[in-house]
Amino acid sequence: MCCLLTFLFTPLPTSAIFTLIAIGLTAFFYVLTKPKAVHPPIDLKRQSIGTQGGARRSALLKDDTLLSYYYEDAKTLYEVFMRGLRVSGNGDCLGYRKPNQPYQWITYRQVADRAENLGSGFIKKGCKASPEQYIGIFSQNRPEVVIADLACFSYSMVAVPLYDTLGAEAIVFIVNTADLSLVVCDKPDKASVLLCNCEKGLTPGLKIIVTMEEFGDDLKERAVKCGVELLLMKDLEYLGKENFKKPVPPSPEDLSVICFTSGTTGDPKGAMLTHKNIVADASSFLKATESTIAPVASDIEISYLPMAHLFERVVQTVVFCSGAKVGFSQGDIRLLTDDMQALRPTVFPTVPRLLNRIYDKIQSGASTPTKKFLLDLATTCKFAEVKKGINRNDSVWDKFIFKKVQDTMGGRVRLIVTGAAPISPNVLTFLRAALGTQIFEGYGQTECGAACSFTTPGDWTAGHVGAPLPCNLLKLVDVVDMNYFTSNGEGEVCIKGPNVFGGYLKDPEKTAEAIDEEGWLHTGDIGKWLPNGTLKIIDRKKNIFKLAQGEYIAPEKIENVYVHSAPVAQVFVHGDSLRSSVVGVIVPDPEVLPDFALKLGVRSSFEELCKNSAVKKAILEDMIKIGKKAGLKSFEQVKDIYVHPEMLSVENGLLTPTLKAKRAEVAKYFHSQIDDLYAKIQD
Repeated sequence: MCCLLTFLFTPLPTSAIFTLIAIGLTAFFYVLTKPKAVHPPIDLKRQSIGTQGGARRSALLKDDTLLSYYYEDAKTLYEVFMRGLRVSGNGDCLGYRKPNQPYQWITYRQVADRAENLGSGFIKKGCKASPEQYIGIFSQNRPEVVIADLACFSYSMVAVPLYDTLGAEAIVFIVNTADLSLVVCDKPDKASVLLCNCEKGLTPGLKIIVTMEEFGDDLKERAVKCGVELLLMKDLEYLGKENFKKPVPPSPEDLSVICFTSGTTGDPKGAMLTHKNIVADASSFLKATESTIAPVASDIEISYLPMAHLFERVVQTVVFCSGAKVGFSQGDIRLLTDDMQALRPTVFPTVPRLLNRIYDKIQSGASTPTKKFLLDLATTCKFAEVKKGINRNDSVWDKFIFKKVQDTMGGRVRLIVTGAAPISPNVLTFLRAALGTQIFEGYGQTECGAACSFTTPGDWTAGHVGAPLPCNLLKLVDVVDMNYFTSNGEGEVCIKGPNVFGGYLKDPEKTAEAIDEEGWLHTGDIGKWLPNGTLKIIDRKKNIFKLAQGEYIAPEKIENVYVHSAPVAQVFVHGDSLRSSVVGVIVPDPEVLPDFALKLGVRSSFEELCKNSAVKKAILEDMIKIGKKAGLKSFEQVKDIYVHPEMLSVENGLLTPTLKAKRAEVAKYFHSQIDDLYAKIQD
């Protein structure tokens, strides 16, 4: 006791006093500046609720009534934009920039005026103010695309996006299937592509091409020769202004967009989406975030994901509904970092492939044991806050460890949404800590308005795609031949609600395959309900998979091409949804391989030839050559192969009695070899 009293009343050294004061002030400052935790809007242990028929709905809903809209005055895409004009107070709307220049902005009113002028121009040129009037839009993301879209919506017309990666034949198919008489495109080279089809007589119905950028006399002459009128967008806007027509707004049930999905084989399918479909999907995001991080007028979205796809369009619908701003990238993914630093966005829609690059870049920076230790420590400390609902970028760890990567994104991102493909749980967990922002994962497809499930705010767990959105029901159905049964909480994911599309344009057969008689959209994905009411995607019903960048792959189509390579007897193509490339396992033809190798100067037994790196390289080169000749896209070509000496057969359990590969069994059998191939590939 005496010692304790002596210690308590003994004067402390000045340095110790200052240290204690510093600690106290630091603790006091931490308490004052510590961000408020995000309070989940629902019980995270019960994120969805069972309904009749085995379906589940969002726990955000008070009853089984599904959400069709969030705001009474925003039930169509036209009304959404008009609401944005009102709540923003005619604030800045669309931003763009030239190289090494700051962003320039167009206000909501300017966008609306230009859209009405352009729409009036469409009508002057013979288009009808009707949902039966389809307008093609062939452009990279830029303000004029939004203006062209809004021009359609202002007069009840339907926007039909076109994009380069579909290929020349697909563009011809879309122009003809959608009866496009008028297409708006950004650059003269795209106008040239369209004119080339006209010159060949492939698109007789196309009569008017409108370009956003100036074109030369040679292009004008080509257009005249094939009976096509070539106009500048600004001239058509002026014509519309001189012949102005009052807007003819659409109803929620009217068609708004026809999105042609690339598919995997055959012609693309035109998914017909109404205003109600898209608004319902966007409204569900607003509903999910209303009590936590709902978008506000001061938000800025960076737009670089293709507007020809529905994901970006739904994000923009949310942005416009809130009176916020959209800043467009320059169109070159290599300049995205520079664009983000100039724009300093708060909303960042993205795909797993880009998040994987950010993850890899941070990890590669930990090049020494000390740096690796500090990175792991910082991640652990930050994630401890994430698990408490705290997301921030102003901690000591952010200042010294994560600030650089946060600054490359502009330093203000508060909301990241990822979709299009699955994201690795470890990457998602790490980036939630490192970036100090909410990262949501969504799941869905074009046919359900982009998303049908979404991460609940405050849910920091990974490995699932969230709970059903408030606009739709989700249910699982048995897939007997794959041994997935609803009694085990597994089955094909099916969707029903106001966000589900009306079918494929002029294709009742494929529509019937997608939507059953009760109105359920069958996704082809195999899902599993987790105990907390979230959905986990565990397989694909058909032999189709999606790569990390969102491209669909049909392995059997690729295999049917590669089997034409002389030294190849059997081939198995495999893809991982967390990777951006495919790999293959091939079994050489024992009769052809020896002579094939001899031309390389290699002579050995069949087994040794299969192990020879020079032989493997030559086989791969021949396969790539065959693939190019057959028109395989770059992402469909295998990046590497494993050469196996033993034939796949019914006897060894790798082929069905009809001699088709048992894909799950083959992938499992070659699991280690496939992992080795991916380990050597830099996506």
